This record gives sequence, structure tokens and C-alpha cells, in this order.
Amino acid sequence: MTLQFICAEIERLHLQIRRQQKEVFTLQRSGISTASAELLLARMQASVDALCIKRDILVDEQRMVPLCTNDCDVIH
Repeated sequence: MTLQFICAEIERLHLQIRRQQKEVFTLQRSGISTASAELLLARMQASVDALCIKRDILVDEQRMVPLCTNDCDVIH
């Protein structure tokens, strides 16, 4: 997975979570059980957390890549 894909997926999941939270709130106001919806939210948040870890690893790896990739720093 590329860094761009992971960031886009995190954003997409954040939007879904916000929508789902609104629906849970509406159900709660209506007195309807939200246990299954809250479990879904927890799983979605766990997915976001896992993607954030992957994103952070990729960002760290990219920082470690030297700016000069044509061996200009290598002494022969």
C-alpha cells in the first residue's frame, strides 16, 4: 500500500465513522438499542488505528531515504 492510499483510506473511514456516530446518536434519542452499531464503530476505529500505524511507519521510512539517490555521497 502506498502512503497516498493509506491517507485516503484513513480519511474515508473518518467520514464513515462520523456518519455512523450521527446515526447512533439518532437511534439513542429514539430509544433504540445501539450495541451492534457501537461495536461496528469500534471495529472501524480499530481499522483507522491500524492504518495510522502503517502510515507512520511509511512516513518514517521515507524520512530515512537519502535525498541523493544517485550514489553521490559514496566515496570510491
